[in-house]
Amino acid sequence: MNLGAFSVSLSVKDLEASKSFYEKLGFSVFGGNAEQNWLIVKNGDHIIGLFQGMFENNILTFNPGWDQDAKTLESFTDVRDLQRALKAQGIKIVAEADESTSGPASLVIVDPDGNQILVDQHV
Repeated sequence: MNLGAFSVSLSVKDLEASKSFYEKLGFSVFGGNAEQNWLIVKNGDHIIGLFQGMFENNILTFNPGWDQDAKTLESFTDVRDLQRALKAQGIKIVAEADESTSGPASLVIVDPDGNQILVDQHV
């Protein structure tokens, strides 16, 4: 099952303090909008999303259709196909992608320890 690009989305208390901390670890701003309280930082293939006031817990994030540079892949598994495969394996979908649509959509599942996993397709 190819889930696409991977990142960790962190719920941070102070966006600027978190940005500064991760820059000291070699990360640089790759995307986002500080005025909207979110930034994406990158170090090599490692991506971390910093989100202030947007959600309560940290989230594992996969982006079908993107590589680690957020470039659109020529071929990928659509989030709706991933959703059907997950359901077939008995995995409960907490927030479902609308299977009557195409293009951007997302789904959320939760692992046995309560960690949220977001599969967020932008293409």
